[in-house]
Amino acid sequence: MSTASRVGSGTARRMAIGDAMERLVRGGLPVRFTAYDGSSAGPPDAEIGLDLRTERGLAYLMTAPGDLGMARAYVSGDLDITGVHPGDPYDALVLLKDHTKFRVPTPAEALQIARGLGFAHLRPPPPPPQEHLPRWRRAVEGLRHSMMRDAEVISHHYDVSNRFYELVLGPSMAYTCALYEDPAASLEEAQAAKFDLVCRKLALQPGQRLLDVGCGWGTMVRHAARDYGVKAVGVTLSLEQAQWAKEAIDREGLGDLAEVRHLDYRDVAEADFDAVSSIGLTEHIGVRNYPSYFSHLRDRLKPGGRLLNHCITRSHNRRQETGAFIDRYVFPDGELIGSGTIIAAAQDQGLEVQHSENLRLHYAATLRDWNRNLTENWDECVAEVGEGTARVWGLYIAGSRVGFERGEVELHQVLATRNHDDGRSDFPMRPDW
Repeated sequence: MSTASRVGSGTARRMAIGDAMERLVRGGLPVRFTAYDGSSAGPPDAEIGLDLRTERGLAYLMTAPGDLGMARAYVSGDLDITGVHPGDPYDALVLLKDHTKFRVPTPAEALQIARGLGFAHLRPPPPPPQEHLPRWRRAVEGLRHSMMRDAEVISHHYDVSNRFYELVLGPSMAYTCALYEDPAASLEEAQAAKFDLVCRKLALQPGQRLLDVGCGWGTMVRHAARDYGVKAVGVTLSLEQAQWAKEAIDREGLGDLAEVRHLDYRDVAEADFDAVSSIGLTEHIGVRNYPSYFSHLRDRLKPGGRLLNHCITRSHNRRQETGAFIDRYVFPDGELIGSGTIIAAAQDQGLEVQHSENLRLHYAATLRDWNRNLTENWDECVAEVGEGTARVWGLYIAGSRVGFERGEVELHQVLATRNHDDGRSDFPMRPDW
């Protein structure tokens, strides 16, 4: 049990932080909780612990209950997770998710806790520098999913440090779900298998033209040009990605076939591409923009051309906002929906959907390997981007892995064709990959 103390003679009793924690958790904590006031809660012999180190950390927890307050305290270093590496807190997140049930206190109880812990802690501290603006503030900067605002939020996420991404993602520089055809495959083997599967689904042939929207560091563009002999154009809103991709293209001697532009996909004017790939872009464009998105991509294709859309999805088709931590620290303005909505939107814009595949468990394995890379390269990652940002990534990757394992999120590849006017799709009677 935790301890409590009195502050001054004749004053109201001060509540120990450990006491407050115990009162708010049904069935007790599965981890050992310790606080800077000397109080504690939870089993003393627990392998995993939470250590609240500062008053600022308490203020974060009290002024933003839930994942946002916990994230603020953790990212700032005011809350530590012991028993796991910050590059991979997966075991701690699983334990907390499975065995921690917070309850909502009554108004009278909430007032009692606030009074006992000190009303001064209800003054919100400035959030950590890694936190993005809340959505109402972003609205001042531009309409949601406008070109200007999309460019800003993409820069927030991707223009962190190319070296940091090299350390976490590995040589492939692929920040999307890999394909583990063999469960024992390495991350690099799995990423190469994913890009090859996309190329085969698109039936790429030498001399064809490919457009890759949201191309990241150009891995798909280089794979298609190098291994399939196509002329590939990629576009990305991240300037750092575009610069890295150009250097990689030049280094591999692919300049006559591959090109990456710093450009919004909506500004691509060329048409008559044989294929379009979109790998990890749909999460950023907003569900209400699906009609214009699929219409634009359809118009980039020649009749008989194929579109492969690869994106994170939900397990249902109901509207659901992303959590505060993801929205403020990872994917500002990101939106997810079920594969049914994506398929319907593609069909409504005149595309014929030929195939859909769920790679949910492959993404869980991908995230596992990213956590491993972050842990193994922790010191260099911290030196590159700072401990706060490195903590954000460890928490985000591990939490996402839990979500994919539990079926809360999925990953779908949807393959569609732009048919000829007479209905021909140039697609075989059965898939040929």
